[in-house]
Amino acid sequence: MARISVKDLMAESGVAFGTSGARGLVSAMTDRVCYGYATGFLSYVRELGEYPAGGRVAIAGDLRPSTPRIVAACIQAVRDLGGEPVFCGFVPTPALALYSFAERIPSIMVTGSHIPADRNGIKFYRPTSEVLKDDEAGMAAQMVAFGDDTFDASGALREAQALPAIVDVEAAYLERYVQHFGAGALRGKRVGVYQHSAVGRDLLDRILRGLGAETVLLGRSDTFVPVDTEAIRDEDVALAHEWASGMALDAIVSTDGDSDRPLLADEAGTWLRGDVLGVLAARRIKAETVVTPVSSNTALELSGAIPRCFRTRIGSPYVVAAMQEASRTTSGLVCGYEANGGFLLGSDCSGVGGTRTSALPTRDAVLPMLLVLTAHDGPLSAQLATLPPRFTFSDRLTDFASELGTRLFALLEAGGMDQRLALQNELFGAFAGVAVTIDDTDGIRTTFDSGEIIHLRRSGNAPELRCYAEADTAERAAALSRLALPRVMAKLGIAAGAD
Repeated sequence: MARISVKDLMAESGVAFGTSGARGLVSAMTDRVCYGYATGFLSYVRELGEYPAGGRVAIAGDLRPSTPRIVAACIQAVRDLGGEPVFCGFVPTPALALYSFAERIPSIMVTGSHIPADRNGIKFYRPTSEVLKDDEAGMAAQMVAFGDDTFDASGALREAQALPAIVDVEAAYLERYVQHFGAGALRGKRVGVYQHSAVGRDLLDRILRGLGAETVLLGRSDTFVPVDTEAIRDEDVALAHEWASGMALDAIVSTDGDSDRPLLADEAGTWLRGDVLGVLAARRIKAETVVTPVSSNTALELSGAIPRCFRTRIGSPYVVAAMQEASRTTSGLVCGYEANGGFLLGSDCSGVGGTRTSALPTRDAVLPMLLVLTAHDGPLSAQLATLPPRFTFSDRLTDFASELGTRLFALLEAGGMDQRLALQNELFGAFAGVAVTIDDTDGIRTTFDSGEIIHLRRSGNAPELRCYAEADTAERAAALSRLALPRVMAKLGIAAGAD
């Protein structure tokens, strides 16, 4: 029987921890690798005293072609550790989390979120929280034993078993929102549901109809579509405007692949940025403390609507950790959101009729969209008009090799602050103004004397360079991002275009 640490398995396979769990190429995520990750996670949670011998583990997945195979490998790991797998089917990540938190059991979600179908991933949840960055070292240190006859030479299970019967977790997720908002909360609304290949596409429709909305189903796909709520594809921009122009819709709703990030368009088919949706949702729920990454729109602070605002590194684990700290040290409702729109409820809150909605400290797509759709403040465009005129735009370079990232950030971080500001002026001063401050909480985020912001960061989930820009108009923010990326590549001596 072979034994290997999760850390060595990571190095051997190239499948490493990203911002949210493990991510990698499907070709690298063999049954053996996924079995090893699942075993290491459960061994770590058992070490913490949160997973007793013979305990249950909830497992679910998204609609990628590779997901059922990886789910089966994780289920085998649970069984080989003497545990009881609870297969929850192919459901949204927050629906799985809601169930596992309520049951106080660990859970595993097989998903690559928004990244293309040639990649996948695994998210891990302890009984009360998603795995945080501080947990990764403990997981990586676990030793995994592989049976001599369990896997073939390619790393595939020799005897893959059929998936177990599904335990329904969708009903409780649906009921959560019908109870919170009331069955007629969306009566009179006509909402388009952009379904594509999102795992929660049918459940989202059921929730909307359960709240009284008339729904129009749009764009369903049998092929996986990598919809990224933070870097919206040009074709999705065009589709939303086309649908809105001919269907008299009050809004269009959608999510990413595992349905934990929202995508919401107004009555004209204009997609809202996730961080703008986050401000509207936090204001609507009357949050007293909001935690959000450094890349989110500064309309949060400028609006003056939230008494306490905290900024973190990018990634839900950082937001969750900061919400936990805020809950210990402050009073009132605590929530968080990300620039991709994922909304995290850190406190229990009140719904209609005195109902109580439990905290759900992980990304959720449904709550922020419903908070905005049920507001009695006119159409979505009117709600947007109440915020300070700050607009963000994100672009990216794909297939951005790690060695390029290492070279780039070595340049950006070299020397003292005067030298670093001078480099920002060299790169971007011709069109952004004079660089005045640099925030290196996560990547390099530079504010210029014009008030405009350019933020460069390597993705934690994919080989990409992200460029976030903020300005007083949407057009200017988009122009900043698209001007910045070619300058970066020219500095590296490479001609490349942004995706």
